[in-house]
Order: sequence, then structure tokens, then C-alpha cells
Amino acid sequence: MKIYKAETKMMLELPYADGGVRGGFPSPAQDYITESIDLNRELIEHPASTFYAKVVGDSMSGEGITEGDILVVDRSIEPEHGDLAVCCLDGEFTLKRLSFGAKGVVRLVPSNKKYSPIEVTDGSDFRVWGIVLYTIKSNRRKP
Repeated sequence: MKIYKAETKMMLELPYADGGVRGGFPSPAQDYITESIDLNRELIEHPASTFYAKVVGDSMSGEGITEGDILVVDRSIEPEHGDLAVCCLDGEFTLKRLSFGAKGVVRLVPSNKKYSPIEVTDGSDFRVWGIVLYTIKSNRRKP
């Protein structure tokens, strides 16, 4: 996993279809777009603790998260059961769902059935590095 610091010092205003884009029946197209959106303001609540990470591998493909997707990760958020998290386990980064069980048992749960959940043992060097707030993905089909 490659991790990058979020650059938030400049505004990132992009044209924005404020009337929405329908996923069902088509609607008349807007002749022009007058609104803009700043993705830094919309996606990043804590600039000093926000990073981007590029997904490597397919362990979360059952949730539609695939190799090359970009994650918006906030390190200031306290992890909760069910969060999608970037974790550091024995010196390696991994992306998994957190499962907090009875007696302090922590499991890292993939969404791809090819992989088994990982139980964090007492001898493991483990920490939740950050919580994933957004996934940015390319929807362009590869030739």
C-alpha cells in the first residue's frame, strides 16, 4: 500500500452538477453548470491527520474496493467495530474491516472469500493506522 499526505493548502474547486445525476430514468441535461465543489473541503475534515492510500491487492473486492482505488484515510478517528481500517500488523499495512469481539479479541476481516480473517494475537505488533472515510475509484473500463 502506498500512502500519501493529503495536500489541503489550496482549494480544489471543480464543476459540480448540483441538480444531481440520476441513476434511474434520464432527466433533461443541464445546459451549463454554475456551481463548483471543493473536494478538499468535502472529503477532508482533519487536514493534519488525513492521508491518501492506493489499494494494492484484492482482499476487499467483495465491497467493490479493488487494486488502484484511492482511499481517504483519517488517522484522528477512534476505531469502532465494523470500521474499514488501514492497519499495521507486524510491520505490514493491510486494509480490512475491524471486528472487536468478546474479551478484547480483534479480528481483521477481508471481504474476498479467498482470504480468511486474521485474528490479532497478543504476540502481534498491531495498531489501527487510520480509518477509511472514502474510496475513490476509476469507473473507466480497461481495454
